[in-house]
Amino acid sequence: MTEKEIIVKINGFLVEEFEVEEEKIQPDANLKETLDLDSLDYVDLVVVIEDAFGFKVVPEDFMNIVTFQDFYAYAQSKVAEKEAA
Repeated sequence: MTEKEIIVKINGFLVEEFEVEEEKIQPDANLKETLDLDSLDYVDLVVVIEDAFGFKVVPEDFMNIVTFQDFYAYAQSKVAEKEAA
């Protein structure tokens, strides 16, 4: 899966599942502020990520994710690990 495919997939489920306005999703935008998620929403986000990409999300990994670009890079690295296995 390419980086562009991952970004399109992530942006798609953020718009669909979390009703985020697509124009607010920018690589350097703050993920937490833009999504305005509470703790239950984060659980939903983890489930959606795991279903969409087939890898297990470790909650500690999210501590280092600040921007959408960080989020894309995280998903890309996990997908690459999974594909290499």
